[in-house]
Amino acid sequence: MTVRVAVIGASGYTGGELLRILATHKEVEVVAATSREYSGKPLSSVHLNLRGFYTNLKFSDLDIGKITSSADLVFLSVPAGVSVGIVGHLLEVGLKVIDLSPDFRLKDPLLYEEWYGFKHPLVELLSRSVYGLPELHRAEIRNADLVACPGCNSTAAILALAPVVKNKLIDLGHIAVDVKVGSSEAGRGPTHGTHHPERANVMRPYEAEGHRHVAEVEQELSILAERKISVAMVPHAVGSVRGALATCHVWIIDGVGSNEIWRAYAQMYGKEPFIRIVRTGPVKYPDPKYTIGSNYCDVGFAVEESRKRAALFGAIDNLIKGAAGQAVQCMNIMCGFDEKTGLESPPISPA
Repeated sequence: MTVRVAVIGASGYTGGELLRILATHKEVEVVAATSREYSGKPLSSVHLNLRGFYTNLKFSDLDIGKITSSADLVFLSVPAGVSVGIVGHLLEVGLKVIDLSPDFRLKDPLLYEEWYGFKHPLVELLSRSVYGLPELHRAEIRNADLVACPGCNSTAAILALAPVVKNKLIDLGHIAVDVKVGSSEAGRGPTHGTHHPERANVMRPYEAEGHRHVAEVEQELSILAERKISVAMVPHAVGSVRGALATCHVWIIDGVGSNEIWRAYAQMYGKEPFIRIVRTGPVKYPDPKYTIGSNYCDVGFAVEESRKRAALFGAIDNLIKGAAGQAVQCMNIMCGFDEKTGLESPPISPA
């Protein structure tokens, strides 16, 4: 049976990528795509790459009544603090919801005051929501009606770190993450820091005193480790348009070397459809360049045994595995589709 889908907040980069993926998804019909700014205009007037697709569908204003009467599942691609005013109404009428904003990612409501500056009004839904990282929460996603998709920086970091944290191969008290991410992470609207002349050719740290995605990383790693984990995390803006690379600096425990880390990665990800372990080749470490346009996360590592140190890498397309693709992967699981449906295209190259 075809699932009727609405995309709330469809004019941004993530909304556009959702529409692009769903355009050829054989199990889905997109029935609504909302945008206050572009209401009444064709989707291709904003997403020029979608010319020839969605020829009868135009952006519409957000009308919860119309969406609840026409859709089975809703994607929310909106800024922080917006989803909390919408999700309750959608769930009440029995719709499935996939939220790409941070509003339901964290289980501790106090963290919203610390990291996002608002008191969460729907605390009761935080325990009901499922963190939308299939590699860690596939079973819960399958039975969920509210999935909160991870941020792109946190996706890359968690997937790089999860095998060694789960198997306690490292000093869990000292984890540092450096994330480099392309300009599309900042969204469609330009600011002084994201306008192309200001962003091109940069290698610039930002939010170095504490990036909000670290709360997700600590939450998920603490679950795996069965103890409280603290992580130091600094993101860097780089001049690429797409891609995120997490380099995670850790210190290995006695008796652990490359073989033990390789075994942990292979055991955890050997059957995962969208994780590729990179070890050999002319580029033997993960590079976001080779994930662009795809839902893959490339992971890998390097060990400096003389210093008991390891660098763990996670590389993704921030708009796909870090956002829209992961959301569709979650939808496939929730709806009982083949998990890979709509997501099987290989990365583009050159990119």
